[in-house]
Amino acid sequence: MSNMEININEYLPLRDVVFKNIRDAILSGSLKPNERLMEKELADRLGVSRTPVREALRKLELEGFIEIIPRKGAIVKQVTSKEIKDVLEIRSVLEALAAKSACLKITENEKAQLLKAKEEFENAVRSNNVDLMAQKDVEFHDIIFNATKNERLMQIINNLREQIYRYRITYLYDKKYLENIVKEHVEIYSAIVNKNVDGAEKSSMDHINNQQKAITNSLMM
Repeated sequence: MSNMEININEYLPLRDVVFKNIRDAILSGSLKPNERLMEKELADRLGVSRTPVREALRKLELEGFIEIIPRKGAIVKQVTSKEIKDVLEIRSVLEALAAKSACLKITENEKAQLLKAKEEFENAVRSNNVDLMAQKDVEFHDIIFNATKNERLMQIINNLREQIYRYRITYLYDKKYLENIVKEHVEIYSAIVNKNVDGAEKSSMDHINNQQKAITNSLMM
């Protein structure tokens, strides 16, 4: 937990500050799978009582980020290959739906934003900047989600994305997958801007299915 940075300068209830910072540390990989989360240590670092820490840990457990084990306490949850497969199986369908909808609703301004995000991801790959790759990949997909004008769809997809974020970062470090991601972004972009509904659906679904295979492979290494 020594690498975990806590930010309490937010206008939020203490339990939400604790929740957000622990969750972000898990997503970024600062807190590793199976690492123990000690209530007292977290409370001391935040300068709060153990009550908001305990409340935050309960919420993290409900959202699947940690496990609370009797007589052992809270640990960062190790996501299994099956759980990743289950999440991405759902996400592939939702991504395909979003791409189909974006084909019909995307604006010229959003097309320009999508092209820019695609190119910036490619630049990040060329410079081998993994953090920037992750950021630009999220931007690329967010533009597609926003183009659907469907807020509930965006909310569901974002929730699913957070559940496997730390594993997606891991596979971005493996260069053998990057060329395929660039190619898949090009296919998705081309299908959407040309209003190729079938192509957008297929390329988006293939993209997530390939992500699932890559993340599963990285877990087995």
